[in-house]
Amino acid sequence: MRVRVDYRTRYTYAQPAHGIVQLLRLTPADTHSQHADEWRIDIDIDGALKPFTDAFGNRAHMFYAGGAADAMTLHVTGEVQMEDAAGIVRGAPEPLPPTVFLRATERTAADPTIAALARETAGADAVAALHRLMGLIHARIAFVPGATDSATPAAQVLRLGQGVCQDHAHLFIAAARAMGVPARYVSGHLVRADGAVDQPAGHAWAEAWVADLGWVAFDPANGIGTTDHYIRVAVGLDYLDAAPVRGARRGGGTETMDVHVRADRASQWQSQSMGSMTQSQSMGDA
Repeated sequence: MRVRVDYRTRYTYAQPAHGIVQLLRLTPADTHSQHADEWRIDIDIDGALKPFTDAFGNRAHMFYAGGAADAMTLHVTGEVQMEDAAGIVRGAPEPLPPTVFLRATERTAADPTIAALARETAGADAVAALHRLMGLIHARIAFVPGATDSATPAAQVLRLGQGVCQDHAHLFIAAARAMGVPARYVSGHLVRADGAVDQPAGHAWAEAWVADLGWVAFDPANGIGTTDHYIRVAVGLDYLDAAPVRGARRGGGTETMDVHVRADRASQWQSQSMGSMTQSQSMGDA
């Protein structure tokens, strides 16, 4: 399947902001099951965009604004050829050994309640245990936007019983590590099965290390393993390491951020473009 992504983030500042610096993890790396092309990042203010590869193997950029700005828009577009690999990740950049991903962070620290959740998977083999863990989290954590934020720890998510995809991912990671299984956070894009192509944000899921298989992806927010509908962009110990955009600035006052994501089959974009063109021609002929 070929997927087209259009991802736009607009920042508006109450006063001119100076010294804007942005760390961008917006470009997917190639794996055996995904290949990106026609991928570009456009920014509507002057500055320098410098590419690099981070410690986790993510394709990243640093953006340094050339002057003050009262608004800024990041616009990412591109297409990715996807193959269904049953959630198994092969051919991705892997500069770090899997054991690094046993390391806890503030967002993924396991408390006694998470340890108890992990014990509910006992008796199953590794893959079955991870699928059971994914199902338990999907059943117990309701998808409720606004109930948490990007800094909410996994233990609090479990107590609340609600959150969004990054919370499901953090909880899965914390419990997997409590089981002694290396696990990591993944940010990316999802072509939704319900046909909703316009989305308020990207998506997040997790990968766990399984002997003889390698990294295997699980989406506890939806209760399924990943398919060719998932574009994998960045990985890390938790959200902070894989966030699409992180930045700093001086001044600017109150900041407003508006995010819009569209991910759909490339053929659908072409059909809609042709439909718009036909409508335009018909109006011109009228």
